[in-house]
Amino acid sequence: MRHGMVMTNSDSKVLDNVSLDDAILGVLARADAKTLSAPEIAHAIAAGDDWHDLLVPIRRSAVALAQAGRLVIYRKGKPADPNDFRGVYRLGLPRHD
Repeated sequence: MRHGMVMTNSDSKVLDNVSLDDAILGVLARADAKTLSAPEIAHAIAAGDDWHDLLVPIRRSAVALAQAGRLVIYRKGKPADPNDFRGVYRLGLPRHD
């Protein structure tokens, strides 16, 4: 929800033939940083100034991807429960070490 309006999938203006999930994972795979914030991912995905509308869809996709074990949601530097986290968060790919 943003400014009292409910967002729909069509509001997110998600990329041509690539799903938002794939776009998020692609940005994380190319990132030099270990984790990225939702605004950093939105900037990388959206053209121009249209990135704000991607924040809620990114969060929804991040929760689903974290539940599937495809990414990790971090809160205050520690992995967070994808079903119960609030506030500022970062996303990263699962570590395999």
